[in-house]
Amino acid sequence: MRERPIRVLICDDHPVVRFGLQGMLRSQNDFEVVGEASNGAQAVALANQLWPDVVLMDLRMPGMDGVMAIGKLKAEHPEIQILVLTNYDTDSDILRAVAEGATGFLLKDAPQEELFDAIRNAALGKSPLAPTVAARLVGRLRGPAEQNLSEREIEVLRLVGQGMNNKDIARELLVSESTVKAHLLHIFRKLGVTDRTAAVATALRRGIIPLEP
Repeated sequence: MRERPIRVLICDDHPVVRFGLQGMLRSQNDFEVVGEASNGAQAVALANQLWPDVVLMDLRMPGMDGVMAIGKLKAEHPEIQILVLTNYDTDSDILRAVAEGATGFLLKDAPQEELFDAIRNAALGKSPLAPTVAARLVGRLRGPAEQNLSEREIEVLRLVGQGMNNKDIARELLVSESTVKAHLLHIFRKLGVTDRTAAVATALRRGIIPLEP
């Protein structure tokens, strides 16, 4: 049981959407809306000031979009959980957001209770995915047979298992962050998973990487 409400930051470029989300969340005693942003850059700046537990992030915004903002937020504040809220359930959006570190993915037309549950699960580090999104993602990631990971992909996965974010992994391996993100996309596809935690768990279960002491 949490001793304090879940601190939520809302990021969407439409004022009506922000207002509606704020009203819904304030109907729940275990949520506290600490701020709202109209673009990715503003969300990153506010997160530095407000330290939210969960960020509700739109993907398609002018200026810095949601995917870029997710990457920056997770690099600077890996403890913040990011729940993507969008009208679009295209594969590219899902994969890019997950690769950047999004905790979960929910469509904006989801019922209120589904949104509330998703935020609560995200705050616990779980990975909520809307059923329609999950079905599309699984279909995209599931290949005819599991592909073997390359040595570099295994190394990236081992560092993820040590709790490193993309920036730390890039520094450790002397590569760019974009290269790390590309490796993660390949890892997700090959292992048939949708997030970093599941990738590490699957790799440990299959003996791909050792259990760190």
